[in-house]
Amino acid sequence: MHPESTYRLQVRAAFDLDAAAAVTGYLRDLGVGWAYLSPLLQSTSGSDHGYDVVDPTRVDPARGGAEGLERFAAAARAAGLGILIDTVPNHMGIAVPAENPWWWDVLLRGRDSRYAAAFDIDWEFGGGKVRVPVLGSDADEIIDAMEIRVDPAPTALAPHGTVRYFDHEFPLAEGTAPAEATSYPDAVRQVLARQHFELMFWQLEASELNYRRFFAVSTLAGVRVEDPVVFDEAHEEVARWFREGLADGLRIDHPDGLVDPGGYLERLGSLTGRRYTLVEKILEHSATEHPELLPAWWDTDGTTGYDAMAEIDRVLIDPDGEGALDALDERLRRATGLRPAQPWPDLIHDTKRMIADTIQGSEIARLVRCLPEHVVLAAPDAADALAEILACFPVYRSYLPAGREALDEALAEASARRPDLAAAIDTLSPFVADPALEVARRFQQTTGPVMAKGVEDTAFYRATRLGTLTEVGGDPSVFSLSVAGLHEAFARRQAQRPTSMTSLSTHDTKRGEDVRARLSVLAEIPHRWANVLEQLRGIASTGHGPFDALLWQAIIGSWPATPERLHAYAEKAAREAAEATTWWNPDADFERRMHAVVDAAYGEARELVEAFVAEIAQPGWSNSLSAKLVQVAGPGVPDVYQGSELWETSLVDPDNRRAVDFAKRAAMLAELDRGESEGNVPAIDASGAAKLLVTSRALRLRRDRPELFTRYLPVEVLGSASGHAIAFDRGGAIAVVTRLPVGLVAGGGWGDTRMLIPGGTWTDALTGRAYPGGDVPLGEVLSALPVALLTRQTPEKRRDTARDGVSHTGSGVSGSREAEEA
Repeated sequence: MHPESTYRLQVRAAFDLDAAAAVTGYLRDLGVGWAYLSPLLQSTSGSDHGYDVVDPTRVDPARGGAEGLERFAAAARAAGLGILIDTVPNHMGIAVPAENPWWWDVLLRGRDSRYAAAFDIDWEFGGGKVRVPVLGSDADEIIDAMEIRVDPAPTALAPHGTVRYFDHEFPLAEGTAPAEATSYPDAVRQVLARQHFELMFWQLEASELNYRRFFAVSTLAGVRVEDPVVFDEAHEEVARWFREGLADGLRIDHPDGLVDPGGYLERLGSLTGRRYTLVEKILEHSATEHPELLPAWWDTDGTTGYDAMAEIDRVLIDPDGEGALDALDERLRRATGLRPAQPWPDLIHDTKRMIADTIQGSEIARLVRCLPEHVVLAAPDAADALAEILACFPVYRSYLPAGREALDEALAEASARRPDLAAAIDTLSPFVADPALEVARRFQQTTGPVMAKGVEDTAFYRATRLGTLTEVGGDPSVFSLSVAGLHEAFARRQAQRPTSMTSLSTHDTKRGEDVRARLSVLAEIPHRWANVLEQLRGIASTGHGPFDALLWQAIIGSWPATPERLHAYAEKAAREAAEATTWWNPDADFERRMHAVVDAAYGEARELVEAFVAEIAQPGWSNSLSAKLVQVAGPGVPDVYQGSELWETSLVDPDNRRAVDFAKRAAMLAELDRGESEGNVPAIDASGAAKLLVTSRALRLRRDRPELFTRYLPVEVLGSASGHAIAFDRGGAIAVVTRLPVGLVAGGGWGDTRMLIPGGTWTDALTGRAYPGGDVPLGEVLSALPVALLTRQTPEKRRDTARDGVSHTGSGVSGSREAEEA
């Protein structure tokens, strides 16, 4: 069993499982197949995302607890919805140790803890202790300043007393408590020396940490689910969900962090009964002729849809704009004293190498320690060579012995880039290629963090020519995708992974789908954008040309976002880019100029911002509707991220986890349904009603008529504007959408453009209008909206065709220049 579609809900204390239950009726009315819930297991107090699980054996009480899940499941079943739940096997939250009983027990008992094997700790390197990077400076300085207090008083969780450092609390080991509570340095040192943990300066986490973590987040400790005992205990609650009918499927977060993702999925399938399972897997080279494929042996239905996102975004980008946008980027660089833009492979090599040399230093040091003793290679040389191989690795990871070609490519490139390391790389190559060795297994777990932090969280903020391109799962060097390329990608998905998820927005996307859709218009008008950006920079600039382009695009794309949202985005984007300012060493002068740019958008530059937004809003909305229909009607299982049935103008997290007004959406949907009988088609305007129409009608059709979505065939489009249309037949449902709307208007509209479809009478599920099949003019089908979703009428439901008297006035892109310009 698999869903026809899903709807992602971010469950948290402010929107718990009972609140989620309250919207199940709305999801049913929208046309959703399954509700898709964010992580539910107990997480760190105050966590809005839930990816920092502290207790995998129970549903988070703050999210509604076990009873809340039962109530939600009952409501979902009553509404006819399936249930997909996000799970996090790779790591656990340890920010508040007392909240995580497994981690707390390790701190209390060390290697003798029953949970010592659950965490990936290098005890030897830590001298028998687990290192805890929470101190604000060197440990001796902190102790001498009497900021650490040891207290013998027992607590419910710490029977032998506690160690406290500001808000941080840790348990004392048995027999180590002082006679009385004290902060006296000598006494504190004596007590700390006898613990199973070592408190250390937080910045040392990059070089001296001794446990695996999620990426570079030291408050997320890696879990060894490859151990069957650990797997069973970590999945105790998940197993109950399937036994009791509380879940129908799972989404697996970050499987690439696991030692053996394929083995994990096989064991998980045995636990769930092979129920619907998706993996959060980033596949490289999406929207190209040689996309990376999901491992065929994995027991999974597919990915969470970033590959489809890259394809849909790029087919709506004008390839002719690439040269002008590149030229603009070069002018911005020259004007602000920056070197020319690096080719994308060189840029990501350098950013990945920076990550390997800094925040992934602890992980690389552990790889060096894992090398067999007979390897004759100095530790610094080994670390340098390993970092270079990681920087050159072309995909997120290999699964040796599969993926050896990616490793060979990385080894060859690393030697070519660093001939001085060629001998060391040659020495290391047989060890990192042998899956029987720990160093090879750990190397595979390290390539993903280096890729994610180096590319998505650094290079994406440096490559700023067009914001649409720098999205999770995308390659910014791939500027656009032809219609033929989209057809090829969609046919491949239908043939290989027909139940894989497709997405346009998620909790991880850098920009909401409609921000990207609006920014894609810039590729159609690059010279106009260059002129506007020059005026905007004349009003306010950070002094860094490419970052100015990034920030003004964020402002334009998300307008009218609040100043608070944009200030938060600016800070995160600049520090992630790590060019003019960083998280560890913020540049106050640059950040003052950066915030001044945001302030200017609401002050001196506001008139210009609003005028330009008004200029590109309509073609941006056209792109949005096209993207949404292509996603929902296309192959795979479309996911609607919460709230994105209206315009989704979020920026990077946490902005994309803002509260959703479901009452407003339900009221708007009811109004659309009431107007349907009268033939009303909503205007394409800031309300987002047109997007709600497209989303709901497409979702309903998929749910109610699944037999119409069983294949994928391109539909022939002919005529002078054929390059502005995408059309495909899913097995009885035909979708047709507009692309490059600015160029369409400039060329005089649809004119003689038409599509060839089977005979009969076809009804547009979006407008209710009917058309005879055969040679169908797009100027008629797309007169009310820039998109259409056609199904063939059965004989008893046929009525007069649209060309026999139905009015075609509306707000879509039509064949006449006047209608288009309006």
